[in-house]
Amino acid sequence: MTAALSLGTYRVRAVRQAARTALAAGSPWVDTAPHYARGRAHEELGPVLREYPTGRVTTKAGFFTEEQGRTAVAEGVLTREAAAEGHSLERGFVRWQTERSLAVLGRVDLVFVHNPEHDRHGLGRAAAHDRVREAFIALEEFAQAGRIGGYGVATWSGLASGTFSVPELVLLARQAAGSSEHHFTGVQMPVSLITDAPIRQALNGGGPLVRAEDAGLITFGSAPLHGGELLDAMTPELVNLIRPGLSAAAAALLAAGSCPGLDVVLTSASTREHWDDAAKALAAPLTAQELRRVTDELASG
Repeated sequence: MTAALSLGTYRVRAVRQAARTALAAGSPWVDTAPHYARGRAHEELGPVLREYPTGRVTTKAGFFTEEQGRTAVAEGVLTREAAAEGHSLERGFVRWQTERSLAVLGRVDLVFVHNPEHDRHGLGRAAAHDRVREAFIALEEFAQAGRIGGYGVATWSGLASGTFSVPELVLLARQAAGSSEHHFTGVQMPVSLITDAPIRQALNGGGPLVRAEDAGLITFGSAPLHGGELLDAMTPELVNLIRPGLSAAAAALLAAGSCPGLDVVLTSASTREHWDDAAKALAAPLTAQELRRVTDELASG
C-alpha cells in the first residue's frame, strides 16, 4: 500500500494556489505551520480550506517569525529573551499560538509539536522530554475541548538521534492527559532516499514508522525530495531502477511513498501537472523487494 500524496507547504511560495490545486486533485491533507511563507501561510490557506471543507489540515507549534515574536512579547506571552530564540514550547505560548492558528485557519485537525529537539543551548534528553510534555498538556486541553482533532510531533532529527522514541512520546502523552485516553495521534519525520534510515528500518520490520503504526498513529513523511537536493542524485540509472519512464521527482516520491508503515507523503508540488505526475507514480507502489533493491543499490554506491 502506498502513502497518500498530500501537500506540504514548506518552501511553497504561492500557498493559496498550491492548496487549491492539491485539494481539487484530492489531497487528503494540507500540512503547514505559522511561520511558513514568511508568516503568511495560514492567511493564504484559510479561504481555501473554507472552499474544501473535507480537506484536513495540520499545523504546528514551536517556530515563529520575528513579527509573531514581537506580538507575543507585546501580549505578555513571551519575554524578549524567549522571543529572540524564534522557537518556544512553553505551555502558555503553545496555547497562544494554537489559538491564533485556529482563528485564521478556521479548523485544525492535527497540531504538531515542531522539532522539540531544537535548542540553541544543547539541552539533553530529559529537558527535551519536559518540553514535549509541556506542549502536550496545552494541546491535550484543546483536543479534550473538541477544538482540534489531535496532536503529534513533527521532528527532523529527534527520532533519528534518539532524543526520544515513539514509545516515549506515547508515554509523555499519557502523562499529559493524566490517563491512557490521550489525543496523541500522529508523527512526522523526513523520509527520502537521502534520509533513508526509516525506510531501511521499516523494510526490516523495525524503526519509528513501524513503532508508530503499532501505536495506532498516523505517519507523515516530510521532505521526500530532501528540499530538492535529491533531484541532483537521481541519475537516469537510479530512476530506471525505481521505475522506467518516470521523472526524477516522481521516482523519488514513489520510493518514499512506498515505505512500509508510511500513511502520508508530503510534496510541495504546486502545479496540476506536477501533482498528477506524482499521483500517477504513487498509484502503483513499489513492492518491498523492489524498494529494498533501491536502498541496497544506494548503500553499495
